Amino acid sequence: MTGQPGQAGPAGGSFGARRPLTGGDGLDRYDLSAAGDGVHELPYSLKVLLENLLRHEDGTVVTADDIAAVAAWPGDGARREVAFHPARVLLQDFTGVPAIADLAALRDAVEELGGDPAAVRPVIPADLVIDHSVSVDAFGSVEALDINTDLDFHRNAERYRFLRWGQQAFEGLRVVPPGRGICHQVNLEHLATVVTADRAGGVIHPDTVVGTDSHTPMVNGLGVMGWGVGGIEAEAALLGQPSSLLLPDVIGLRLDGELPPGTTATDLVLTITELLRHHGVVGTFVELYGPGVSNVPVENRATIGNMSPEYGSTVTIFPIDGETLRYLRLTGRSESHVDLVERYAKEQGLWFEPQAVPRFTSTVELDLGSVEPSIAGPTRPQDRIPLRRARQGLATALETFAPAVGAGGQDEASALSFPASDPPSGDPPHPDAPDPVEAPAEVPVAAPVAAHGAAPVRVALADGTEVDLDHGAVVIAAITSCTNTSNPSVMLGAGLLAERAVERGLQRQPWVKTSLAPGSRAVTDYLVRAGLMPTLEALGFHLVGYGCTTCIGNSGPLLPEVAAAVRSHGLSVAAVLSGNRNFEGRINPDVRLSYLASPMLVVAYALAGTVDIDLAEDALGTDAWGEPVRLADLWPTDEDIDAARRRAVDPSVFARAYDDIDQGDERWRQLPTPSGSRFPWDPDGSTYVHRPPFLDGLAADPSDLRDVTGARVLALLGDSVTTDHISPAGAIDPTGPAGAWLRGRGVEEDDFNSYGSRRGNHEVMVRGTFANRRLRNLLVPGTEGGVTRHWPTGETTTIHAAAVAYAASDTPLVVLAGKDYGSGSSRDWAAKGTALLGVRAVIAESFERIHRANLIGMGVLPLQFGDGVRLGDLGLAGDETVDITGVAALATGGGLDEVALRIGGAEVAVTVRLDTPLELRQFAAGGILPLVARAMARRGSGPTPT
Repeated sequence: MTGQPGQAGPAGGSFGARRPLTGGDGLDRYDLSAAGDGVHELPYSLKVLLENLLRHEDGTVVTADDIAAVAAWPGDGARREVAFHPARVLLQDFTGVPAIADLAALRDAVEELGGDPAAVRPVIPADLVIDHSVSVDAFGSVEALDINTDLDFHRNAERYRFLRWGQQAFEGLRVVPPGRGICHQVNLEHLATVVTADRAGGVIHPDTVVGTDSHTPMVNGLGVMGWGVGGIEAEAALLGQPSSLLLPDVIGLRLDGELPPGTTATDLVLTITELLRHHGVVGTFVELYGPGVSNVPVENRATIGNMSPEYGSTVTIFPIDGETLRYLRLTGRSESHVDLVERYAKEQGLWFEPQAVPRFTSTVELDLGSVEPSIAGPTRPQDRIPLRRARQGLATALETFAPAVGAGGQDEASALSFPASDPPSGDPPHPDAPDPVEAPAEVPVAAPVAAHGAAPVRVALADGTEVDLDHGAVVIAAITSCTNTSNPSVMLGAGLLAERAVERGLQRQPWVKTSLAPGSRAVTDYLVRAGLMPTLEALGFHLVGYGCTTCIGNSGPLLPEVAAAVRSHGLSVAAVLSGNRNFEGRINPDVRLSYLASPMLVVAYALAGTVDIDLAEDALGTDAWGEPVRLADLWPTDEDIDAARRRAVDPSVFARAYDDIDQGDERWRQLPTPSGSRFPWDPDGSTYVHRPPFLDGLAADPSDLRDVTGARVLALLGDSVTTDHISPAGAIDPTGPAGAWLRGRGVEEDDFNSYGSRRGNHEVMVRGTFANRRLRNLLVPGTEGGVTRHWPTGETTTIHAAAVAYAASDTPLVVLAGKDYGSGSSRDWAAKGTALLGVRAVIAESFERIHRANLIGMGVLPLQFGDGVRLGDLGLAGDETVDITGVAALATGGGLDEVALRIGGAEVAVTVRLDTPLELRQFAAGGILPLVARAMARRGSGPTPT
């Protein structure tokens, strides 16, 4: 039975839920049981959400009916919208720079509307960790770290000066300088509190967070509710606006048993990714339960939470238990705080009970004993391959290569059909004198790859060594990413495996680019204490930086001789990395095959030099006595790993790693930094930070919504188009529109840096939208890259040039796509760039959660084809005009079901994906930023109204 609302008052809202915590030193908690008798049966995740609503009930944004609906979940099954108020925000620099730029522009806009620019300030804490910028330029030497750090500061000094300005301009924003770690690992090991004691307000509550990175759910492994959002949604949260949330389905993942000896957290998470992608959990909460949960340490739990976006869930959360407390103690949290966490969780009903079965929408079961050594790839994280079948998996992938694009899916077998090629450029030499529809002399059609089984290619390396390269050659072996480097077991395991390999006289293959880029300084500390750094370095795994590096595509160039052979002979070579994503074209533009693996297997594949090997049977090499050395001979036992942990990992490791975390080195402290509350934009002198255009000329009231009439298709895309396809983060192609713009501003090619680093400059980013070299736009069959057809002239040109031409004729644009549009990173520029190109609507078979929200946040309408409608069955040529009616009435009470789509005059069933009233308000206002700017200009300082 659900509790009945009573008289609101100091006792704690309509339900009188505010009550003292036993022994809580004057702290109160919001007692969940006040909301109803059945609350104890709710999943842990919904209990946290319920507490959030009880604490923020105000009768307007959060009502007693909202609280009652969560308490009675699932109730009648209605998808009720509720307002979630996160306790803090986590940012990284690729998303953080544009977020701070938006806030700076928001101050300008609020003043221009007659408001107080000082009102634009964070009302909840924010931590911005600089982790996305360092690249693996140097490797294989003890100097690699210093070389890469120097290059990082050389390339990104302007961005870093801007972030230092932001830290002094916005109270409540803390910037963690480069070289301290990866935001999610820093969050797990240091920032997260599990429960937060608000001494000023006298209240204790669960720690919650939203982050501008899709892997924010990593902290779910610690029992902290958090998920990834787009930068503009995070900005709204910073300013006090809640996140709109439809009460989700909650999928229970039951764990039984324990992992077999010799398996790793990586094997477990790849198994779960495959399992949950098959089950279908996109947009849901996943919660772990069952007796096997107690056998999963927090380090493994964090790995599982980290990969939530790879199988599509919003969160993958573990309740608080004794394992949570162990990890808090290990990482140096105070004993008094650990005691507070335990007392609060038990008194609040948030403590894990192994035999309890909460109310779930549905359940999935996994016997941990069934997990086996695995890798995943070559282009999707959910494509798990048992290690015993890795060689066959490579053969299958190579057999699918063909010289035709086929149906146009981005993830089908045809998606592996083309080697890398520079996208054609339709931009003229200088960006200030555009000829938007001028086509290149020739749009190159990518050549088919060399046949599998053809003779290997002989390559002479710089040191005179001659090697043979074939398909499947491992050219990158990277121990990288917070996904696995946050886990001492797999990191020490990699060190122990390397130690044994060195003892047997094995070496990495000379064509393999090796790197070690951990997510915090704690990792190198305990590797040194365990005596394992020298043996990792002996195999080329020198420290290259503390950042995301290879996992996000900052892998740096391959060996020049290797890259030349790959390009000239159409070789399909491989990267093996301990990361979380392996989308096509993401890791390195010259690498077609990318496999996710544990750090131990990364070392093994560096020794083998190829994926075309059976690691269960084949030898990795021979030792000094001529004896074959197999992987089983090198693999450390669980007891060996535990012994290394005991001698090397303790709270002092983490205390040293996070001492003075926000101070930075001399390079950081000596950066000249602007001061003041308003940023001095310099559009003529800067190519990194420009005032964003999204609020330029903002009127006090929004313009009327308009129907879409006579729109043209800018891109016709297949399934699984990722945000990497839409807005790449990696190297800027010098022959493309963004490269042309930079050259026109006097920037040398060596200083182009990456798209990710240029996200503070809309001029670069709009030219990079849909510019991924692996994108396949079916309007131009047989090509790869950011090209399209400008239908009025029939010319083939770049997507940006075509968009400029359409804008000149006031022609609206749409994008058509298949399933899972916008999967992958939270990248808000995938939506910002889409909007700046003039796209009014994206029409897809399905959307991933964050990108759909980002489109709405930028005023782009997401439409989903009706049930049973497949884009490929519509028989479109792409030259059809598109009309969307009923849009104009949305702001004046028109129903979502009144919106109609016609393509080439034929009506096509669609659903408007404005899923909540708040999303409708955001869309009608032209996006989140205009909505917030107008509200702040009217209201003045304080949290923005919703």
